[in-house]
Amino acid sequence: MVDSTGNNLIFLLCTPRSGSSLATVMLQNHSKMFATQEMWFLMSLHDLRMPQRRSYGGAGIINQFLNGVVPDETFEQACREFALRIYNGLLQSSGGAEMVIDKSPRYYYLLEFMDTLFPHSRRIWLIRNPFSILSSYKKVSEIRGERFSLKEDLRNPAFDMKIADLTIGLFRYFNYFAKDNPYAYRLYYEKLVAEPKPQLIDVCRFLGAEYEEGLENYGHYMNTAKSDLYFSMGVGDPFVAKHSEPNADSVHIWKEVLDKQEIEMYGRVLGARIFHELGYGEQLDEAEKLTGVRFEMEPDADLIALRTKQLADSTGCRWKEGYELRSDAVAGSRLAVPVQSGMENRLHSELLQLQMTVRTLEKRLETSSMEQRRLKSQLDSMRRKINRVKSIIPFGNRLSHLASTYLINNGGWKK
Repeated sequence: MVDSTGNNLIFLLCTPRSGSSLATVMLQNHSKMFATQEMWFLMSLHDLRMPQRRSYGGAGIINQFLNGVVPDETFEQACREFALRIYNGLLQSSGGAEMVIDKSPRYYYLLEFMDTLFPHSRRIWLIRNPFSILSSYKKVSEIRGERFSLKEDLRNPAFDMKIADLTIGLFRYFNYFAKDNPYAYRLYYEKLVAEPKPQLIDVCRFLGAEYEEGLENYGHYMNTAKSDLYFSMGVGDPFVAKHSEPNADSVHIWKEVLDKQEIEMYGRVLGARIFHELGYGEQLDEAEKLTGVRFEMEPDADLIALRTKQLADSTGCRWKEGYELRSDAVAGSRLAVPVQSGMENRLHSELLQLQMTVRTLEKRLETSSMEQRRLKSQLDSMRRKINRVKSIIPFGNRLSHLASTYLINNGGWKK
C-alpha cells in the first residue's frame, strides 16, 4: 500500500510522446504493480486553488476561501489524504498489487506540489531523443486528425499546449532530474526498445521488486483483466497495441518524418547543450548535417521565457525557476504534527487564525487592486474610443470645445 510519504508510489515522468505508454504497458504486467493508461488527477487537486469559472458562480468566494482562509498545511494534508484514498483504492481492486504507477506526462506542471505531497515516491524519468518526440507528435497528430504545426506554432505569440510540452516540459524535467537522487531513475527509450529485458531488470531493482520473466512480451498478457483495463482507457500511444513486444522501428524515423526546417527550428530553440547532456550528441550531429546549421549551445531563452509566462498566465500557476527534485525532510516537512501541550495547542490555533486573517485581508486587497486595474483599463479604453470618434468627426476637437462651453454655461452661449 502507498503510505503518507509516498512509499510504493511510482511516478513515470516525461514529456508526452516519449514512449511512456510502452514503458507502462510492460511494467503493469508485473504482479506487484498496478497502472492505468494515464491519471492526471493530481493536476486537478493542485488546480483547486486556481481561479476557475463555474456555472453556479461563486468563483471569487471559492478562491477567497481556498487561498485566504484554508491554511497551506490543511490544503496539502487534504490533497494527500484524497490522493492516498485513490491510489490505495486502486491497489485494493487490483488483486494483489502493492505498488501503483501514476503515468501522467504533464506532471511537469506540478513538480513542487508532487514533492510536497509524496517526497519518498519513486520517480522514473523516461528520456527520448527530442527530435523523435517531435516527430511522434507530428505523426500521431496526423493520424488522429489533430492540428499540429511546429512551423506555424513554435514562434507564434499565441499559446499552444503542445509547444509548451516540447519546450517548457522538457526543460522542467531536465532541471528536476539534474542531480542524482536515490528516489530518481533515468530510463532511456532507445535502450528500452533495444534491450527491454535488461532495462526492466534494472527498473525493477530500483523499485525494490524482483523482475518477473516475460514482462517485455506484453502481447502475451492481452485479454487478461489487467490488460483489458489498461487498454480500455484508449489514451496514450495508438501504436503500442499493434505490437506484442518493443521494437526499435521508431528510433530513427524522425529523419523521415521531420523536414529540414522543422529540425532546424526545434534545434535552435532547444540549443545543443541539452542534447549533449542527455547523451544525444550523435543525433545532434546528424541534425546539423541534415540542416547545414550548427546550433548554438544555449536554448532560445526569450522563447522559453515567453512560453513559461503564457502557461503561467493561462493557469495561474507559478513555479520555482530551475526547480530540482526534493525527497528530503524539507519537502515533506508538513507531514508530521508534533505532540503539543494544551497551552501550545491554544497558541498554535491562535497563530493559525491570525495567519488566516492576514491572508484573507491580503486576498481582499489583491482583489481590490485587480478591480482598480480593471476599472482603469476600462476607463483608458473608453477614453481611446472617445479620441477615435473625435478624430473621424470633422472639426472634432472644435466641436467638442464648443459643446463643453455650451454645457458649462447651462445651455447658453457666453456673449
